[in-house]
Amino acid sequence: MRFRLCVVGRPRDKALAGAIAEYETRASRYWPIEVRELKAGTGADSDVRDAESDRLLTAAGDALIVLCDERGKRFTSHAFAEWMQKQREAARDVSFVIGGAFGVNDDLRGRAKQLLALAPWTLPHELSRLVLAEQLYRAGSILKGEPYHK
Repeated sequence: MRFRLCVVGRPRDKALAGAIAEYETRASRYWPIEVRELKAGTGADSDVRDAESDRLLTAAGDALIVLCDERGKRFTSHAFAEWMQKQREAARDVSFVIGGAFGVNDDLRGRAKQLLALAPWTLPHELSRLVLAEQLYRAGSILKGEPYHK
């Protein structure tokens, strides 16, 4: 059982990349996390979206696909921690998918078993990755009863 983060591109900003790396490392203390960074596409919007979506589906494998999308389910941090624990207890692999700058296509959206809202707004994919990593860390600290979550 593992949690996989399937994302398009690497963070370009050094400070943002450092924050992402820090929270992904912290989260890995609680969860078996695997990050799959996929090359961002080039070309027309729909062509890029389709190519990136295909690569994201391949990277997600046969795990439960959770697509990060502002129209998705909103969790409190405690409810997200409980959801994460249930996935761990079910010994189910979960792939969190964050699309690129052009989003994802309908095929990927249709294959997702759950949409997860990280915020009520559309976020840049790099910032979405940071928010997700921080919440994975927070969920672990909540379940362990550690003081990070106040």
